[in-house]
Amino acid sequence: MRRHFLVFCLLLSLGFSVSGKGYKITVHLAAAKERQVFLTHYYGASVFIDDTVMTDISGTGIFQRDTLLPPGLYKIYLDQHNHFDFLLGEDQTLVISNPSFNMDNLTISGAEESEEFLAYMQWLRQRQGELALLDSALKVAAEEDKAPIRNQISDLNKNVNSYWKEKSARYPGTLLSAFLMSNYYEELNPEDIPEEYSVNDSLKWTYEYNYRKNHFFDYFDLSDERLLYTPLVKSKLDTYFERILLQMYDSVKPAIYQVISTARENPKTFRYVTSYFLNASLTSKVMGMDALFVDLARDFYLSGKTAWADSATLAKIRENVIFLEHNLIGQHARDIVMETLDGQPFRLYQQKSKYTILVFFEPDCSHCNEFIPRLYKEIYLPFREKGLEVVAGYTMDNKDDWIEFVEKYQIYDWINVWDEHHLSRFKIIYDTRTTPSVYLLDENKKIIAKRVSIDFFKNYLTSYLGDPTPGKE
Repeated sequence: MRRHFLVFCLLLSLGFSVSGKGYKITVHLAAAKERQVFLTHYYGASVFIDDTVMTDISGTGIFQRDTLLPPGLYKIYLDQHNHFDFLLGEDQTLVISNPSFNMDNLTISGAEESEEFLAYMQWLRQRQGELALLDSALKVAAEEDKAPIRNQISDLNKNVNSYWKEKSARYPGTLLSAFLMSNYYEELNPEDIPEEYSVNDSLKWTYEYNYRKNHFFDYFDLSDERLLYTPLVKSKLDTYFERILLQMYDSVKPAIYQVISTARENPKTFRYVTSYFLNASLTSKVMGMDALFVDLARDFYLSGKTAWADSATLAKIRENVIFLEHNLIGQHARDIVMETLDGQPFRLYQQKSKYTILVFFEPDCSHCNEFIPRLYKEIYLPFREKGLEVVAGYTMDNKDDWIEFVEKYQIYDWINVWDEHHLSRFKIIYDTRTTPSVYLLDENKKIIAKRVSIDFFKNYLTSYLGDPTPGKE
C-alpha cells in the first residue's frame, strides 16, 4: 500500500463529522509510550487529522468523540516512519493493538468490519509474497518451464478475485464490500469476442479497448461517498484517465463526461470527480488535452454548476480559459498583424508555406536561449528548402534587445516580428505566459502541434516532408 505524507488540516473546517452515537477507538502502542499520536483519515491522495491523544506510560490512548466519523480508511500516525492503516466502518467502538507499528503484529477487536479488513490485508500480503516468488521464478525459467508458472500465477489471481467476491457477498452494503469489489474486474475472455471482430488485429483491439473502457467501473460505485475517504477514487481515476482511455481528446471527452454524470448522483463525489478531471486535463502532458480543460471549465465551472467553487477559483479558471481557447489543437491559428525588424507590417496569413513554426521568445529566457538556436540549426536549416518557414515573435518592447538576440543567433532569415504596443493581443491569443511558446501550423494555418520538442519536429517533418536536406543538420 502506498505511503502518504501527513497533511495537517483541521477536521472542523472540512465538515467531515456526522452525528450519531460517537466513536471510541482505544489504541495500545507499546512503541509509542507517552507520545502524541494522531487519528487521521484519507481523502483522495491526502491524509487529514481527526483527533489526537497522548498515550500513557504503557502506550495506551483513547480517541473519543460524541459524533461518528465518516466510514473510510483511517491511519494511526506517530511519525513518518511509524503509522498503519485500518478500515473504519459503521461500528466505531474498537480496540487496536500494535506493539511495533508493523502490520504483522496488528490486532483489532470490537468491530467486525474492521477486523475482517485487517484479516484481508494480512491475507493479501501473503498472496503478494507468493506472487513475487512466482514472478522471480518466471524470469529465470527455461521456456518449456514457463507455462506451469504462468498457470500458478493465473490460479493465484483467481484466488484473490474469489476472495473479493465471497467476502463482499458476506458483508453486503458495507464499506468493506465496496472496498474489496473496487479492485474487481472481469477480464474479457477471447471466446467472448464476436467473430466479426476476431477477423483481424485492428478490429479485435477496438473491441477489447471498448470493453475495458465501458466496464472499468462495473464494480466501483462512483456515487458512494465512503470511497472518497480512501485512496481508491484517485487511484481509479488516475488509471482510467492515463492508462485505460486512448490518449486523444476526441476519445477522452465523452468517456470523462460519462464518469462525471455517474458521480453526479452524490454531491461530494460529483465535486471530487469534476475537480479531478479539470486539474488532470490542465496538467496533462498529452498534447491537446487542454481542450478538455476548456470544455470542463465552460460546461461546469463557468456555467454555475459547481456551487463549491469560490470567486478566486472561478477567476483563475476563467483566466486559463482565456489563454487557451484561441490556440487549441485543430483550430485555425488566429491571424495577427505584427511588425518586422525593418518596420513593415506582417500578417501571419500572408506567409505561404507547407508548414509554419510560430515561436514566441524572450531574450532573458534561459530555455529560449537553448531552444531557439537548436530550432534554427536542427530544424529550420534542414527543412526550409522542403517547405518550412519560421515566424519568430519577440514578446517584449525593447527593440535593441530584440536586435541583439537576432544577431546573437543569426536568425535573420526567419520572419522576425514584434508588436511593441501589444495591439494584436498576441500574448493572450498564443498564450505567451511561458516562453518559448511554439506552434506548428499546416499550409492552411491549422494548429497541428504546440509546445513540442526539437525531437518532435524532427520526427514529424521527416515523416511529412521527407529526409532533411543533406549537410544541413
